[in-house]
Amino acid sequence: MLILIPIKGNDPKEAQIVPRMEAQHWALVEFDAGEVQSVSFHPDWDQTGETWIDFAVLENRYENAMDLMEAGMMVLARRPGQDTIELVMEGFKFKELDEIGF
Repeated sequence: MLILIPIKGNDPKEAQIVPRMEAQHWALVEFDAGEVQSVSFHPDWDQTGETWIDFAVLENRYENAMDLMEAGMMVLARRPGQDTIELVMEGFKFKELDEIGF
C-alpha cells in the first residue's frame, strides 16, 4: 500500500512531518507486510506518478484534506510525538493514528 506524508527535509530517517502549507516534499511510503519497503520524495502529492494512493497522513486533523479525499485516499492525522516518517509509520502499523472526517 502507498502512504503520503507532507515533510520538511528529504532524509527518510530525519524528515519531520509538517502542515501541508509548510511541506518541502511529500514522502511516498510503500508499506507491505508490516514493513516500510521504500520511501521516495516528490514536490507535491499529485506529482508522484501513482494512479492510486491508499492513505495520507497529515500533521493535524484540522488541515484541509478534501482534495486528498476526493482522490480516494483515507486521510489520517498523526498524534503528538509522531514527528518523523519512522514514528508515523510505527503509529500506522499499530493503528495509533487519528482519522480525519468531515
